Amino acid sequence: MKLNTILFSALLLATSGSGAFAERLDQKEIVDFIGGKKVLLATGYGIEFPMYYRANGSVTGDGEGTTLGKFFAPKETGRWWVDGSQMCQQFPTWYDGKPLCFELKRTGDTTMIWYREDGKKGTARISG
Repeated sequence: MKLNTILFSALLLATSGSGAFAERLDQKEIVDFIGGKKVLLATGYGIEFPMYYRANGSVTGDGEGTTLGKFFAPKETGRWWVDGSQMCQQFPTWYDGKPLCFELKRTGDTTMIWYREDGKKGTARISG
């Protein structure tokens, strides 16, 4: 019995960051979770890219302080909205001005996994 508990605990720890126990956010939860907050997107290169989701529907991505800023326009403001259970955003030039929508799944009090409609996914965290 004790061995089963240990194995189950180890399995929980091993899979908790993978989204296996992620909670999908609905429209109101998305607004409450990211609205008015800074979201740090994990880039996979040890850099977090800040996105500011204002309550008024504007979103600013600001990579000026990161090394990624030398590869594209480092700062741009667009708009964000919730469509059903997806968070959508659109910028004037990033992604050729096309809107992109994401499913968000909460993995902790300040962490999430995002799934873009084109199949890409990643992680992010809310910053104070």
